Amino acid sequence: MAACFTLAVQGISAQEKTDSLATDSLATMEDTSVSLNVDSIVKGKTPKATKDWSTWRPNPKRALWLALVIPGGGQIYNRKYWKLPIVYGGFMGCLYAMSWNNTMYKDYSQAYLDLVDNDPNTQSYNSFLHIGTTIKTDADKKRYEDLFKKRRDKYRRWRDLSFFVMLGVYALSVVDAYVDAELSVFDISKDLSLKVEPTVINNGSSRNILDNSSVGLQCSLNF
Repeated sequence: MAACFTLAVQGISAQEKTDSLATDSLATMEDTSVSLNVDSIVKGKTPKATKDWSTWRPNPKRALWLALVIPGGGQIYNRKYWKLPIVYGGFMGCLYAMSWNNTMYKDYSQAYLDLVDNDPNTQSYNSFLHIGTTIKTDADKKRYEDLFKKRRDKYRRWRDLSFFVMLGVYALSVVDAYVDAELSVFDISKDLSLKVEPTVINNGSSRNILDNSSVGLQCSLNF
């Protein structure tokens, strides 16, 4: 009886070991399968293609909108960076001219007002007079009134002109960005040629062949 029980226990232990080995083998096969699948996915992944800038061409509409929203944005999009100093230099020059002319306009406006108000406490106009010069007579006062008024109007006109010039610079930057993008696909190959050669032209003035023809030059453009 004891021997049979021992044999049964050994049989159960052997069966457990067999099941354990089968389970471990199955787990190992699953891990290997997962590893192979991951490796195949990683190896099969296509690399991201790099952009070939030598064949890239700008979109004219996008260049137009960028130039409208951001001054100089169209030139940056077209990769024409050498134009940026021209564009921004034009803007900075116009802004400086507007600021300086506006300051001079305000100064001469105040000097003119101080001169005509007959108030001895307001004499800002003295800063525009030569050293040692004073306004003593009515003739001098009238002359400086006309002078300050003309200079006030002049600087106001120049200030307004600077603003319109800045608008012109902005418009030119937009047009340049759009035209540059459009011409990026323009054919400039060696097939373009212009030929000028003599030819006989039929003018239809007479039935006579000699009277009906005239000699001239023909221009032919090949593209």
